[in-house]
Amino acid sequence: MLTIKKYAAIDIGSNAVRLLIANIIEEKGKPTKFKKSSLVRVPIRLGADVFLEGKISKKNTERMVDTMLAFKLLMKSHNVDKYKACATSAMREAKNGPAVVQQILKQSDINIDIIEGDEEAAIIAATDLNAFINPDKTYLYVDVGGGSTEFTVIDRGETVISRSFKIGTVRLLNDMVKRETWTELETWIKDHTKTFDKIDLIGSGGNINKIFKVSGKAIGKPLTFFYLTSYYHMLQSYSYDERITELDLNQDRADVIIPASRIYLSAMKWSGAKDIYVPKIGLSDGIIKSLYYETVSSKRLA
Repeated sequence: MLTIKKYAAIDIGSNAVRLLIANIIEEKGKPTKFKKSSLVRVPIRLGADVFLEGKISKKNTERMVDTMLAFKLLMKSHNVDKYKACATSAMREAKNGPAVVQQILKQSDINIDIIEGDEEAAIIAATDLNAFINPDKTYLYVDVGGGSTEFTVIDRGETVISRSFKIGTVRLLNDMVKRETWTELETWIKDHTKTFDKIDLIGSGGNINKIFKVSGKAIGKPLTFFYLTSYYHMLQSYSYDERITELDLNQDRADVIIPASRIYLSAMKWSGAKDIYVPKIGLSDGIIKSLYYETVSSKRLA
């Protein structure tokens, strides 16, 4: 017997807000399949407000309400059975974060959970990577966001440790990451990867997805440290306007792609990784999976 349900994940990040709609395909005797149906991305960049002013501006609050109303209509059109909305770094640091959440709930009926960095890292780490990784290898999974980056060490298919650091693309653009934070990250990566003979990176986030697409590499093949370094230096040789006109990058990608590349390269350098795999997964996928497993658990308990 085959059943197909639609679940949605709303990821409210520091750079962009995303709605992912996925088909949950259950067939007796077979593993559950999660198939992406639709992805909508709106570049609101909440972090530019919060990391500089400490709160979300009135203009961006209104944009958030409009976006959530649009997402609600899209979920209705797609016949979504269940959804979960999670807000990360910018919203959790905003003084008016809880008030904005209440306003959105009142005006759009979308309920948002503001999650802590460790919970964010755990949701991302729980994403089923088995389809993308070699079960005999060790990986450092790096999910770069606008306000924070989540790091997870995975050995032979099992999560060893996860941690969130306040190093993100929007934060770096505004020169808001202290040298001590970089040092703390370097120490953490070295301490938790030094016991492994060989380690590869897994990169997620819109910026590394874009770099992978530009590379022309076949899906499943990694980018090398050499390639990413060359691309990083090439990006720096272009002005912001040139990155838009000549490299065909979106306005909200053309600036953050440089600090994002720096984070991935730093992680590769400190872990000794020579390759980075890009499976196109992230927090939205993790939210869908956690929502599904929460539903399955509640059914078993009922």
